Amino acid sequence: MSARTVDFHFDPMCPFAYQTSVWLRRVREQLGIAIDWRFFSLEWVNHVEGKKYPWEREWSYGWSLMRIGALLRRRDMAALDAWYGAIGAELHERGGSPHRREVARRLLDELGFGAATLDSALADPTTHTEVERDHRRVLAAGGFGVPTLFLDGEHCLFGPVLVDPPAGEEAQALWRVVTGMAALPQVFELQRPKSPADTARIAERLTPYVRGRDWVSIDRGRLVDLDGLVNGDTDDRT
Repeated sequence: MSARTVDFHFDPMCPFAYQTSVWLRRVREQLGIAIDWRFFSLEWVNHVEGKKYPWEREWSYGWSLMRIGALLRRRDMAALDAWYGAIGAELHERGGSPHRREVARRLLDELGFGAATLDSALADPTTHTEVERDHRRVLAAGGFGVPTLFLDGEHCLFGPVLVDPPAGEEAQALWRVVTGMAALPQVFELQRPKSPADTARIAERLTPYVRGRDWVSIDRGRLVDLDGLVNGDTDDRT
């Protein structure tokens, strides 16, 4: 198949979703595909009984950043595009902490949106509703984590999971693999086993993210728990 649009569901705290978004931006530059940015909450899908849901906190790392994104998306998809790019680079490349309110305000100012956008987004209950709607769409399709893609609005795939996003012809080659798998509905999973060397390389690549984050994976509480980081890394506060 030859998809022209991609709905990309992400949680801004997920390092793998961010790397996949970098690849997809490169595909967009080369092939002119359209990306519609959508949300999915790892905090919610991995909720632990007895802890607060993300919307029950005054400020919740990924959920609050996505509510800001929801407000920006109403203005223009390009605004959300820029917001995700900025907070993703801050955490996953520079090891900063965009999930801290003061950093989020700074980034909003740098993008020209104004720091007060944060307050406007959190004061508007419908931004919560928009994040929830995007999240439930993934669940309804049988999804469980990020990145989740909907190609041309219907073909749902989890992944690809990347740590070194390909560029140039390799980016296009991966795009052909992804769209090719979407065209084969009887194929449900294709996975590459991780050798010890692969695990070490992934851990090294995640160093900025580990430095910038303020939480541990709820799955096992280890910093390099690859399955947990893909599907279960979350804001683990009460």
